[in-house]
Amino acid sequence: METTAYAPRVSKFYYGWYIVAVGFVANIASAFSLASTMSVFLKPLTADLGISRGVFSLLRSGESTIAAILAPFIGTLMDRFGGRWLMVCGALTAASGYVVLSHVENFWQFVTIRMSLVTLGDAFMGYIVINLAVARWFSRRRGRALAFTSMGTGFAKVCMPLAAATLMVWFGWRQTWLIFGILTFLLVVGPALLFVRRSPEDLGLEPDGRKTGTAHPAPTENQTAQRNFTRPDRTPQSWTRTEAARTRAFWLLVITFGISSVGVTGLNLHVYPYVTDIGYSPAIAATVMSVIASMQLASPLVWGLLAERIDPRIAAMLRFIIQGIGLCLAISTESLFCLYGGFFLYGIGLGGNMVLPDILWASYFGGPTLGRVRGMGLMISQVLSGMGPPFFGFLFDLTGSYNVSFAIFGAALVTSAFLSLMLRPPVKHGF
Repeated sequence: METTAYAPRVSKFYYGWYIVAVGFVANIASAFSLASTMSVFLKPLTADLGISRGVFSLLRSGESTIAAILAPFIGTLMDRFGGRWLMVCGALTAASGYVVLSHVENFWQFVTIRMSLVTLGDAFMGYIVINLAVARWFSRRRGRALAFTSMGTGFAKVCMPLAAATLMVWFGWRQTWLIFGILTFLLVVGPALLFVRRSPEDLGLEPDGRKTGTAHPAPTENQTAQRNFTRPDRTPQSWTRTEAARTRAFWLLVITFGISSVGVTGLNLHVYPYVTDIGYSPAIAATVMSVIASMQLASPLVWGLLAERIDPRIAAMLRFIIQGIGLCLAISTESLFCLYGGFFLYGIGLGGNMVLPDILWASYFGGPTLGRVRGMGLMISQVLSGMGPPFFGFLFDLTGSYNVSFAIFGAALVTSAFLSLMLRPPVKHGF
């Protein structure tokens, strides 16, 4: 039987899924440095080292600033060399940092190691490298691929609060960092060396597994409608940083996801002490964090598949709305039912943040220079997100509660939901 002219030839198993698998385990290792992990350490560290929550929160701000400065540089390296050796070097650096953390004696030593070895290593093996690597290997299936990869972070966050709390009880916080260092080495170095490759073209493939030279399949009606907004199947264009920065789309993407990230990073660090402050045990606080993380594990695939079928701008708006409703429910009362239910919804919305921004960035600025454009956007977003932890911490020191911080975060989510509907694909050489 004669095949149609547009039918693609797809290999039995597409190599890009190896990249997704490596990204999954690398995201697990990268979660060791996240604010949600640090949240478990906040009370024992501030007690042992004699510092306030506001001062401790400045650490996360400094780490985010350093990561922001590194982002454009890492994006450029990704465009030139791919992610293999970046991930290996990053894992070795971060693992060394965790080992050294197990020997610190005061806060300035802790800050120095976190803001140098740990932050540098995580930047080279973490979010931007993983997502750019995966985005290059997929086009039509980019949503589900990024979702599967991001589920590594969700999986780690589900296990991390209880695991970290248990390890600290058994061994203390210093030895817990040592264990994190060993796990980082094991999870990333070997898999990256064995499986990570720069691009599908290096293996004679196109994104999604088509053989080089084959035509794209005929688009469905839904895909045609979606292309009007994201244009995932257009011929990739090269954008300089200057050209990208002159587009309305670039700044709307930065602002839409940047202002909400201020609250996300702030809540991630302070949710554990918030739950204990309102009278619940550390075990309850850890399970609340696990509820949020469970939804981050379960929901990205839903968000990814949804973004393949509807306008991703609408998906982003829904994500912000669900996240905002969940936040309001969680803080409206000290009821345990509302606490769990609210953060359950909040986690579902937060899961979209692990997929939707990179789908939109890759759809709008995809091509051989995606790394440098995404790196510049991430630099600005991370500067904003770095404000979250000290913002929450110092407002707590000033007011004695997190109420004001949570209210401002809720307003930011509403604003981001509105801005997401204003997103449009960029036009080359102008606005």
